Amino acid sequence: MPADPSPGSAGEPAVPGAGPRRRGADPARRAPATSAVEVRRSARRSRTVSAYREGDRTIVLIPARMSEAEERRWVDVMLDKLAAQESRRVLGDTELAERAERLSAQYFDGRARPASVRWVTNQNTRWGSCTPSEGSIRLSHRLQGMPEYVVDYVLVHELAHLLVPGHGPRFWRLLDTYPRTERARGYLEGVVAADRLPHLPAARGE
Repeated sequence: MPADPSPGSAGEPAVPGAGPRRRGADPARRAPATSAVEVRRSARRSRTVSAYREGDRTIVLIPARMSEAEERRWVDVMLDKLAAQESRRVLGDTELAERAERLSAQYFDGRARPASVRWVTNQNTRWGSCTPSEGSIRLSHRLQGMPEYVVDYVLVHELAHLLVPGHGPRFWRLLDTYPRTERARGYLEGVVAADRLPHLPAARGE
């Protein structure tokens, strides 16, 4: 997909859930695709907030006195922090292929079966590409280090191309099954916009 995450043409296609929640927390925003968010209030906590993964759940620990608005804000903050920590670990090609297999099972009932999924370093204007006739999916190395939901979005997009090569209504209906599509597109649009900003010369001595 092109660096601008708007849809492109197929062939050399440009391409570019979460479970129940408590009291307004939005697990679909940054938790892993199979994760639910559970907020646990504690009277023993006066100020600190923490979060961790527990299997396929994300646990957020907050003080009991927090308001609903504060809870929502802190859930967002902690999900961002966890996503940032996890994104620092770069998936290898084998792990990337395993991730694509899980996403295919989750969103396409396993019908999208890529023959290969790998990182490439020669895609500077696309986030990903797919050759349906070969069953091959390639992701730009520039995605490495981005939040997991963004990488998953590009993978889901390319997996959808194995089922529908073009970008017609059927393709977008398939992609609509991924709940973070709009958020991921917004993230990638922000990256593209930042790249287009003029780079000011460094100050003397820097």
